[in-house]
Amino acid sequence: MAIHSELDIYKVGYQLLGNVTKLVENMERNFKRLIGEEIVRESAKVLLLVYRANISANKVPHLTDLIEGVQMVEVLLRLSMDMKKISPGQYAGVIQLTTSIGKQANGWKGYSANRPHHGGQGRHD
Repeated sequence: MAIHSELDIYKVGYQLLGNVTKLVENMERNFKRLIGEEIVRESAKVLLLVYRANISANKVPHLTDLIEGVQMVEVLLRLSMDMKKISPGQYAGVIQLTTSIGKQANGWKGYSANRPHHGGQGRHD
């Protein structure tokens, strides 16, 4: 098992958190409080869910939650762009990251769903 912070999905998630934090800094106060803070919170939650999936024997529930969190970030970012709080270019840059996270999480989920759960060491006949 790799250290969670060395996983590609974690590195992209960390990049996402940094980028959305910068985007939210420039939002108007009320929108930042209502929507911007939720974007940052959901992005941080993605990193926590990567950690949980990495240490868990049953990764699927954590990866399902992670995928849902990424979808929520995408919806809130789309709303931000539609309401002209971020530019289409800013939106596109962040969506590239969420797409990468989603693909990695779905791949990891598919692999984990087909793998038997093993706890501890030794034979598992």
